[in-house]
This record gives sequence, C-alpha cells and structure tokens, in this order.
Amino acid sequence: MKPLVFHLPGDEVFAAGLVRALGADVGRLQLHQFPDGESLVRLDADVTGRIVVLLASLAQPDIKALPLLFAADAARDLGAARVLLVAPYLAYLRQDRRFNAGEAITSRTFAALLSSLFDGIATVDPHLHRYHSLGEIYGIPTAVAQSASAVAAWVVANVVRPVLIGPDAESEQWVREVARGANAPYTVLRKIRHGDLNVEVSLPDRSIVAGRQPVLIDDIVASAQTMIRAIASLRQVGLPAPVCICVHALFSTDAYSALLTAAPLRVLSCDTVLHASNGISVVGPLAVAVQDLIQAIKT
Repeated sequence: MKPLVFHLPGDEVFAAGLVRALGADVGRLQLHQFPDGESLVRLDADVTGRIVVLLASLAQPDIKALPLLFAADAARDLGAARVLLVAPYLAYLRQDRRFNAGEAITSRTFAALLSSLFDGIATVDPHLHRYHSLGEIYGIPTAVAQSASAVAAWVVANVVRPVLIGPDAESEQWVREVARGANAPYTVLRKIRHGDLNVEVSLPDRSIVAGRQPVLIDDIVASAQTMIRAIASLRQVGLPAPVCICVHALFSTDAYSALLTAAPLRVLSCDTVLHASNGISVVGPLAVAVQDLIQAIKT
C-alpha cells in the first residue's frame, strides 16, 4: 500500500514534489485555531493500516510543534500502521550541551518528544556539531539525506572555475563534500564570534582562491552575519563577489536584505525551508531517504 502524506501549512510545494517522487497518496491535514489560542487538528483521510508521512519543515518550530504532535498522535489513535516525520529542516539541534548553568539541553528534550510519537524521522543535513549522529539522541530509526550532490551539480552547471569556501570550521563538512562532487578546490575560513551579531572572519588562503570564482557554502544562514563577514573577507583580498549558497534558509528579520546589501553575486538556498532564495531542490535525495526509512521500519 502506498504511503499517505500529510503536510503542515507552508509545505505545499515540497509536499507535492515528495508525493510525486514517492508515488504516494495525499491526505489533507486541517488546522483550526480557537480564540483562546488552542489548536484543533483533523486528518481528512482514512489512515487505517497505512504508513502515514507527516511533512513539516521545522523552521519556526515552536508554533509548529504542537499541531505536528497532535497530528501524529491522531494518526496513531486512528489506526495508522506507522507514523513517520519528514522534516526537510529539523530544528532544536543547536543546544547540544549545557553552556551556562541552569540551561535546558533542548536538543535532547525535543528528540525525546518526537521519538515518543513517531516511528521514524527523515531529514536533510541536520546541524550536528557535538553529536555524531541523530541516533545519539533519537530513540527511533532516522534517515539523513545529503544536499551535497544537488549543490555540487548546481555549481558544476552554473559556475566557471569555482573555489568552494566555508565561512567557518563548522561548515567544512558540507564544503568538503560539495567540493568533491564539483571536482573543485576548497578552503575554510576561521570565525571568531564575540556575540550573536558580532563576528570576525579570517582572510582566505590566496594561493587556493586566486583566479577562481568564490562560492561560499554553509548549512544554515540565520542572522547572516557570518556570511556577510566572509564576503567582506573575500573582497578585502581582491576576489570577485561570491555566490552564496546555504542548505537551510532560516533568515531572521532583515537578514536576507542585509546579505544582499553585502553585494554577493547571487544568494541561493536549498528548498528545505520555503524562501525567495530557493533554487536547489533536495526533494529527490530526501525521497530516497524516506524510502530507506520505510524499508527499515518494515523489517
């Protein structure tokens, strides 16, 4: 029997592509908010005996989490055989330890909550820093799709003599894989963070970047300050305006316009979070991850 896909509001475009790629059926998830702020969730399809896929890109997760969890619990209560979460962007991985006394380790709390209501999770390039895998905190099967091949294909098709540049050490894992797929050199800048909006970035190695078109790559862009500082670093050594690519476009208020003001050649993102910069689709890789996850939970 085909999987049955529901999606939260805002994920219509990605859901349509995923349904096509999976050859799945579509169900309608209806949300209603009462005047007191409580939510009513309704699954407008028969889920009995079905593998139910709930699609939700979890940017701005606090307003999405409860409706998502209500939908998962409803699907299970209504007789779904399995309930899977497909989150092109998976939130709450930043707080992977207690940085200051009294802080909640929200990555673990959120993982425990999702693990209690879903039978498996598929996502794209989770922001893992101190965790080696999602399995360290999630108690259910997980499947991870990589964006590197899609990003590399775009670079090969659109950039002449690229050099891939990571704006900080955390970006190296993505930059390295894209560079391998694009058969291009890469380097990584060093970042010194003095606060949420106060970031310094080192100058690039001129021997690697000389005569090439810089392509800045990061997994997440939120405040955009790291990317803006990286652009300034490249221009300081006489390089041309870079192409800026991110996997997850989490741009905060005014961040996108601030990044454009820094005068990159182009700003591009994968479609894990709906945004005007979307230009690289990861529907295909994520659909493969979902199929792998479905096979894993069947065995």
